[in-house]
Amino acid sequence: MNFLELAKQYKEEAIDLLQKLVQIDSVLGESTKTKEMPFGKGINECLELFLEYAKKDGFVTLNDDGYAGLIKYPGKTNELIGVLGHLDVVPVTDGWKFPPFSATIEDNFMYGRGVMDDKGPVVAAYIALKILKDQGIILDKTVDFILGTDEETGWRGLEHYQQNYELPEIGFSPDAEFPLIHGEKGIIRCILEGVPCVGFTLKGGNIFNAVIGDAIATTKVDLTEQFNAYLEDNNLEGDYKFKDGTYYYHIKGVPAHAMEPHKGVNAGTHLAVFLNEYFDHPTLQFITNCIHNDFNMTKLGQKFTHKVMGIITNNVGIMDFNEESTKFTFDIRYPIGFKFDLFSNAIPVILDVYGIKVNICEHKVPHYIDVEDQLVKTLYDAYVKYTNDTENKPCTIGGGTYARALKKGVAFGMELPNEPSVAHQIDERINLDNLVTAIAIYAEAIYKLGMADA
Repeated sequence: MNFLELAKQYKEEAIDLLQKLVQIDSVLGESTKTKEMPFGKGINECLELFLEYAKKDGFVTLNDDGYAGLIKYPGKTNELIGVLGHLDVVPVTDGWKFPPFSATIEDNFMYGRGVMDDKGPVVAAYIALKILKDQGIILDKTVDFILGTDEETGWRGLEHYQQNYELPEIGFSPDAEFPLIHGEKGIIRCILEGVPCVGFTLKGGNIFNAVIGDAIATTKVDLTEQFNAYLEDNNLEGDYKFKDGTYYYHIKGVPAHAMEPHKGVNAGTHLAVFLNEYFDHPTLQFITNCIHNDFNMTKLGQKFTHKVMGIITNNVGIMDFNEESTKFTFDIRYPIGFKFDLFSNAIPVILDVYGIKVNICEHKVPHYIDVEDQLVKTLYDAYVKYTNDTENKPCTIGGGTYARALKKGVAFGMELPNEPSVAHQIDERINLDNLVTAIAIYAEAIYKLGMADA
């Protein structure tokens, strides 16, 4: 069956659903959280819209108290295949070509926060499932299409779902890149806290898993001339102002995903380095001496590389330095073979020199499926069928997707090889022709997984 020709017939429907979803600001909404909306109004609105859409299409749906959604496609047996995506998005910063929640289309691209991470891929996978249904195809296995709500900030939605409902053992998450991701690095997320500030403040970032795109520092002394020199010396964008006796210094960095911190410019750590020249503070010294622009933890003595999964990375995602404390986050992505116990013993010793305490608030071990596994082969064949690309092979990444929640799960699309990575970045966008291709690939993949032993 040629699913690409069918996918073309569903292009406008996919675009319409995607626009409706992208036009909803589904960043974690702390101020609008209720018992019925555990992650805020926007995320809840996205979830309800999607489930209502699927219900109208004739699918069996379930809303897990606002924590997650289920779209079920019954097969001949109760053996489950899982497709897991998410509807929440990371926050936005200034500088977009179009408003980030407008879902504007220009030159066959749709622009908007979440259009590639992860609303576009989720829509593509859903439309693929709808094609199977509309064609009257009954699979041997049942497909559980699970919509997460808190993937970017803690996985609480999926954890709640797992407590109440069975999670498939096998499947994929449409939340990365093609051709296929068969391994994901381990993730360590820490909150570090040092001594209070005297004479300055610094604030930037709002999530663990993104490079700080904007940061602002304040002082009572005039450092504007020195600040301008720092911007020029480091080829940075920024500005300053003086108001009510306080000098404000703003650096505009380049956001990027925490798994690829070298692709961004961290405005927060740059400001810390700048302030370190004029204030004697141990946290500023630590950032300057140990982590600024050192994305592989070499200065901390933790550099490690795996021949398949690559090198360890680290990112500072949130900084809040004030008169009470200096708090900042550390997001570490590590490959198989990294000795977590040695890390957890060594880091506190180093931090103690700077008067910094560390709290490891999240730890996910690496997830790895052998490249020769039948699941990997089945999905890769589906990709090759509709792209004719045999040059790019399954690989591993530093990102963390819902695939690791499955006993045998992989991340599968929809960013194509050689496309610029736009997840978590300004002007996030999706090529609408590629959206159609992804629908065909997902339809083929779900069909083959539902009919074969994977």
